[in-house]
Amino acid sequence: MKKICLGIFFALTLCLLTACSGSPREYSTDFFAMDTFMSITAFGDGAEEGVKATARRVMELERLLSVTDEGSEIYALNSGRASSVSAETAELIAFALDIADRTGGTLDPTIYPVLRAWGFTTGEYSVPSAEELSGLLESVGYERVRADGDTIALSEGMMLDLGAVAKGFAADEAERILRGNGVTSALINLGGNIQLVGSKPDGSDWRLGLKDPSGEGNIGVLTVSDCAVVTSGSYERSFTAPDGTVYGHIIDPASGIPVDNGLLSVTVISDEGRLCDALSTALFVMGRDRALEFRRENGGFDVILITDSGEVLITDGIADDFTLDGAHSELTVKVIEC
Repeated sequence: MKKICLGIFFALTLCLLTACSGSPREYSTDFFAMDTFMSITAFGDGAEEGVKATARRVMELERLLSVTDEGSEIYALNSGRASSVSAETAELIAFALDIADRTGGTLDPTIYPVLRAWGFTTGEYSVPSAEELSGLLESVGYERVRADGDTIALSEGMMLDLGAVAKGFAADEAERILRGNGVTSALINLGGNIQLVGSKPDGSDWRLGLKDPSGEGNIGVLTVSDCAVVTSGSYERSFTAPDGTVYGHIIDPASGIPVDNGLLSVTVISDEGRLCDALSTALFVMGRDRALEFRRENGGFDVILITDSGEVLITDGIADDFTLDGAHSELTVKVIEC
């Protein structure tokens, strides 16, 4: 499954800096799903059972939500072979449409035809002509999706892609399953979407490295527990056109053109994985000022914005939990009161 802001293996937006202390009740697994590498490490009496059940659930969700798997519910909707979906697919579609509405369409689950034209779903990159984009944008518009319970109606030519929310939804499901199996401490890493169950086994916070979007390594450390953390940035996937222009993979649904607004990355921290997943894309498309204004007006999450001018903007709710790496003293950290 492709996500508008897809993380690449070994280039994850967030990386774990310190491993957990040893525990006889630790159980870990690594697997490939939703077009990315995933890992889950859990602690507690039900760790092994919970982790195995979680991996199965993620695979089940991939089979439902993939935009390219001919057996998925989303593929069936997009091809006109079906008009109804399962309860969980309907729930996620409703969530994506709600976020699209709340963000003024900067997250739009109907952007798939445009994304495909640029080659970000196939790796066969090209720059669509203005005429081609204009035609494709006629099939984009979340407002025209009709969802009534498990019945979904798409206008002709429209296609849904839940890649901007699917991994976050899967992470929420993973947390639910692990807690249901008695797990009180876990690190869920679904292709860079981080979900933390409780704190580390010794009671201390988890330490996550925030990737430097302009180079190698990390710009600093985020020290948190019991939350979700998701980052989006165009650096994750891009291509260079014959004229030398570099195009990132995050598309502005209004123009059909990759975003170039001065933001290098957007990190969202909240209690809910799917919210972090959706907003990391939506806020990136908004740009610095609109993203911070959205945070002021809505609340319920914190953000870290990194700009191409060397600013690290952190909302006050998370500011005390971030430490800038000493090797990046050229960056300016600003705490934003929201």
